[in-house]
Amino acid sequence: MAVEKITMPKLGESVTEGTINKWLVQVGDQVNKYDPIVEVMTDKVNAEVPSSFTGVIKEIVAEEGETVAVNKLIGYIEVENDTNSKQEDSIVLPSSKDEGNKTIVANETHENTSLRARYSPAVLKLATEHQIDLETIKGTGLGGRITRKDVEKHLQAAKEPISKMAKQEEIPDRDVTVSGKDIAIPVTGVRKAIANKMVLSKQEIPHAWMTVEVDVTDMVHYRDKIKAAFEKREGYPLTYFAFFVHAVAKALKEFPELNSTWAKDKIIQRHHINISIAVANDHELFVPVIKNADEKSITGIAKEINQFVKKARANQLKSEDMEGGTFTVNNTGTFGSVSSMGIINHPQAAILQVEAIVKRPVIINDMFAARNMVNLSLSLDHRVLDGLICGRFLARVKELLENTNEKTATI
Repeated sequence: MAVEKITMPKLGESVTEGTINKWLVQVGDQVNKYDPIVEVMTDKVNAEVPSSFTGVIKEIVAEEGETVAVNKLIGYIEVENDTNSKQEDSIVLPSSKDEGNKTIVANETHENTSLRARYSPAVLKLATEHQIDLETIKGTGLGGRITRKDVEKHLQAAKEPISKMAKQEEIPDRDVTVSGKDIAIPVTGVRKAIANKMVLSKQEIPHAWMTVEVDVTDMVHYRDKIKAAFEKREGYPLTYFAFFVHAVAKALKEFPELNSTWAKDKIIQRHHINISIAVANDHELFVPVIKNADEKSITGIAKEINQFVKKARANQLKSEDMEGGTFTVNNTGTFGSVSSMGIINHPQAAILQVEAIVKRPVIINDMFAARNMVNLSLSLDHRVLDGLICGRFLARVKELLENTNEKTATI
């Protein structure tokens, strides 16, 4: 038999790590190749990872809630090995010096300790923090390997405090008072990924904000006039949001500076205009991407928005749906918001909040008129952008929307 590594897969072009959201198997379970074995969460998507082998789960190394770098070890699976099928007293084990696919052969005994001295970073961290001699701990993992649970059990038995790493994962925090009726909700899954991404964005990106007011009365009248016939013909709704995304995509074509990424000693101006949008199911938020949005009509954009909404509600969004975004448009107006300051979707350079369309009195030619008004709020990375270029960009989006009507719009 051979013991193969289960490693953290790469679930997107810019994904460098993933969080174990839920193990779908237990030690000792028999799995077939392509069976889902673990649910992994990244800042882009939740995905069920299939097994690359048929075999028996021998050890789970990465625990639920633990964040692991791509290609790093998360578990072991025992599989049939044709080349060693005649050597029943041998197994193939990963080399302790191996960072690739090299293996060594070790004789198997009833007290196999060939992996005992292969300590994971989590185990070494705990041992260092609490000055533990790992030779005094009996490992319960594969080949006598000492796991994080073994160390924590040792600490608990000795009535020592849990490590700082474990404390960081505890909810509530030690300086927060919790009464008997309060509810402590662990931060896991998509919420944890969003939290990490937002902290990174706020720590790294110097945010600045601008807002413009847009009169979309003609656009609203046009959309309301054709929406019923449109949905009957196309089979999906024509939302206001599709008009906004279409206008933003056209403006980005004219002002590519906003379609950029900060890269330490240079600014990368993206060729493709891929607009990230926010969609959600009952509990989770996702950010799929409308690829090459500047090449799509309002109809095409409305179709993709509808498809992403359906996928999100059915938990069918894939990692490729989330990849490659260069600019984000967020439909905060759905919830009635009229003013907000979005946090930039790292590593993009800007995010535009489309607020609620509100009918209110506006002065036109020194007279009051009832108009449909909307605020567009732009958050910008001040390393990449400044008020001049962003003001021009917003003015162009405003112009495009205010001139969208029955005569000018191309659906």
